[in-house]
Amino acid sequence: MALPLREPNLNHAAHWIGGSWVRAEGVREIALVNPATEEVRRPLPVARDKVVAAAVAAAVEARAGWAEADPRDRVPHLERLIDAIDRRHERFAELISDEIGAPIDFARKHQVAAALGHLKATKTAALADRPDAPVSPDRPEHRLRYEPIGVAGLITPWNWPLNQIALKVGGALIAGCPMVLKPSEFAHRTAMLFAHCVIEAGVPPGAFNLVLGDGETGAALANDPRVDAVSFTGSTGAGRAVARAAAERFARVTLELGGKSPNLLFADCRLETAVRQGLAHCFRNAGQSCNAASRMLVERPVYEQTITLAAEIAEATPVGLPAEPGPHLGPQVNRRQWDRVQDLIEAAQWEGARLIAGGPGRPAGTTRGYFSRPTVFADVTPEMRLFREEVFGPVLAITPFDTEEEALRLANDTGYGLAAFVQTGDPARADRMARGLSAGMIQVNGRSRAQGAPFGGVKNSGIGREAGLWGIRAFQEIKSISGAATI
Repeated sequence: MALPLREPNLNHAAHWIGGSWVRAEGVREIALVNPATEEVRRPLPVARDKVVAAAVAAAVEARAGWAEADPRDRVPHLERLIDAIDRRHERFAELISDEIGAPIDFARKHQVAAALGHLKATKTAALADRPDAPVSPDRPEHRLRYEPIGVAGLITPWNWPLNQIALKVGGALIAGCPMVLKPSEFAHRTAMLFAHCVIEAGVPPGAFNLVLGDGETGAALANDPRVDAVSFTGSTGAGRAVARAAAERFARVTLELGGKSPNLLFADCRLETAVRQGLAHCFRNAGQSCNAASRMLVERPVYEQTITLAAEIAEATPVGLPAEPGPHLGPQVNRRQWDRVQDLIEAAQWEGARLIAGGPGRPAGTTRGYFSRPTVFADVTPEMRLFREEVFGPVLAITPFDTEEEALRLANDTGYGLAAFVQTGDPARADRMARGLSAGMIQVNGRSRAQGAPFGGVKNSGIGREAGLWGIRAFQEIKSISGAATI
């Protein structure tokens, strides 16, 4: 039954622990700034270790009752959660726009919609799942049972704040894992409103807990010996630290990390469409997406034409304030991220890449806010930083190739392996490229992924998969039972 609780005051940070709001207090505070105006916000107190420990203790206490419930009995909670978020669609969009600088139309149509889509896909997977399926038709008495792994620690980023929370919470909820969520400090108000939606959905006290803080808070959660699974989305460096902490006690770990995704354009593709979509996929969310198509590899016969198109499209890409309607780009989330974008733009110039659009500094007419110019470089080579390092900003690198073999070599010449994109009019070539690309997700000719499709990568882009049935399985153990008629 939905709980008739008043929504929390989002201007006052609070944790949700064991069924109660706990005012956030600490010996250290995080300075927060509006990314569009650089106005100083109310600082966020960092959760002390004892607060994290209390949240984990609440999850441990809730484990028995929550884990023993039939998975189908947890579906109504997910349905009510979806409804609670959907009724606050506009409120979530406003929060995301204000916190991270996402343009309001983008926040409505993509940020919030993506989260709802993932939760609905998780519901569909849960309803279709058979938790006691036989191993094979000829051995119906040998069954597999999927059981909750235990307490789950969830650590989420700021760039798609509601979406990433939904991916993890939906899977853990259906699996039956009591959880502790530590969201990014830069989007903590979005997380607090999400917590209220979970409360309204009737999730039992302790089955969902929220703690606010920074990397130290996340480290305390990942290192707690009572946490049986850690699901982390963020930088590759932080992901390594989480993996090391989990490995000490053999805890399950799911990591969704960085990317430097290649976009292969062959001469037989619909070139203008491919270039336009490629820039959009690189630039959207101000380039702050882990699967951004940030390296465009182009077959040489259409290379110069691609450069001309890319320059025209980039120069026409508007940048504006997050609260304004329209298809423009917003700012980087903070000064540190803006400085990184500027550093890599300047490095590309110094290393000899050909600047064809944008460049360093703020867009013309902009005097404050962490806005970057939509930027495109041509003639980028594998030796350059821009070819290898994740920018997390609206910066595209273009590189030519002559053969399929060279295209694959360039595409796979990266430590990352999250996503890859192929544009070609030849279905056989598309299949060859898809099989040869070292990445967890391949998209051909602009086709988006189906809802519930596994999300994740290989190499330095992470371990494991999220979304749909894969997102549920990430929080489950498999028990093999032979000789039992029923379970």
